[in-house]
Order: sequence, then C-alpha cells, then structure tokens
Amino acid sequence: MTAVFVHGVPETEEIWRELRDHLDVYSVALTLPGFGGSPAPEYTDKEAYADWLAAELAGVPGPVDLVGHDWGALLTYRVATARDVPLRSWAADCAGLLHPDYVWHDVARIWQTPGEGEAFNERLRAAVADDPTSVAGRLRGLGVPARHALAMQKAFDAPMGEAILRLYRSAVPNPYAHWGKEFERATAAPGLVLSPAGDPFDDAAAARAVAARLGARVATLPDAGHFWMLEDPAGAARVLSEFWSASGPFRGASAGPR
Repeated sequence: MTAVFVHGVPETEEIWRELRDHLDVYSVALTLPGFGGSPAPEYTDKEAYADWLAAELAGVPGPVDLVGHDWGALLTYRVATARDVPLRSWAADCAGLLHPDYVWHDVARIWQTPGEGEAFNERLRAAVADDPTSVAGRLRGLGVPARHALAMQKAFDAPMGEAILRLYRSAVPNPYAHWGKEFERATAAPGLVLSPAGDPFDDAAAARAVAARLGARVATLPDAGHFWMLEDPAGAARVLSEFWSASGPFRGASAGPR
C-alpha cells in the first residue's frame, strides 16, 4: 500500500513531514500545481485540480490510502465520490465544506472577490514573517510551529497566490452547489472523516452529517485544531494507522464518474 497525502491552502507538503516520520508505511506527499514553487497550472478551477489528483494517483503504486487536508480534503472527497481511482481507503478533514449550508470563511471570501483577492495576496507576500498578518503569522495563529510556518511563507509566491484565487473563485457559493449530487452518495472505498474539535473552519455537526451520507467513519480529535497533523503528529499517525488496519484488503476501485 501507499499512503498519499494532499495539502491545502495556503500550504505545501511541508505540513505532512512530521506525521509521515511516524508511519511505518510507504508514503508520498503531493504538491498541488502552482504551490511550493511549482509553475502555475494552465487550468483554472477545482474540477481540473480533481482531474490532476486522479491522474497523479493513477501513477502511484497501489493500493492507495488517500489522506487530504483543507482544500486537499475537498479534492479527496471529489476523487473518492466521482473518479475511477483504485483507492483502498480515504481519510479527510473539513467535511463541513461538503454540507449544502456551508458558508466560506472571511479570508476565502476575500480571495473570491476580484481585485480584493489580488491586493490581499500582495500584502501577504510583502509582510515580514513576524507580522501576525503575514502568511507565517496567520499559520502560527492556527497552531503551526514557527519553522513550518516560515517554510510555507517562503513558498507563497505569485503563482501560488494565483492558483489560490482560481481555486476559491471556482467554488462559489460553496462546493455542494457544484458537486452536491456526488456528495449525497456513499463511497466505494472505506472512508474516515477527521473532526478536530478546535478547527475554526469546520463544524462538527455538519461533518458528522456529511460522513453519514458518504458512509464514512468519524474520528473526533478532541485536543486538535485545523493543523492536527502538526499539533500531534504521533497521535495523528496512530489514528490513521488504526483506520488503515481496520480497512482490510483492497476491495476495488472507488466510485467512477456518474
């Protein structure tokens, strides 16, 4: 098996480094196109990012246990429900994003507003690392250790800012409005919804409702926030390893296109 990790926004694969060190399985941490110093992609929306993830997974030695965080979680849900990818299992947080009543947070709405989003990104790139309004400062405020926050600030270049704008602007008013039909069906591969109690970007009740629709288990992380993988990497690795052990052998591909 291969554990494949997908990061979110405004992040890089840096968030998975310590968690992966606690695993005894082969793992890969993908970098979203346009992030982490990679060139800006030609495509412009979340559907194309889901296509990219499905193509990446097709080239990974399987069976695959897919793990997503934040926007990586949203792409994980999309691949698990609407792509013909041979997943053994999937796990993701932020399940509330899939709820029909989900409302984007304040920063997301800035990124979704033409002009305001571009100006906001310019300010983020100009701010020094110890400024609480910088990328690093905002990440530290969400529980990211300083060294990881600084590494992700250094990666926040113009292509990454543009990729973020494209992603968020393709998900108005919310992901359910575009992908809700698939989100109402159980996935073929076993799923795990990670629900950190201290995540300000998710709602526990909405996450449980989404998990029930997808036929997924729920793992509540009572002492963790949005960056659970950095706050307690050993504990996160233990939760994932226990889920993988209980998932059993590979049973076939995930749900195909509908």
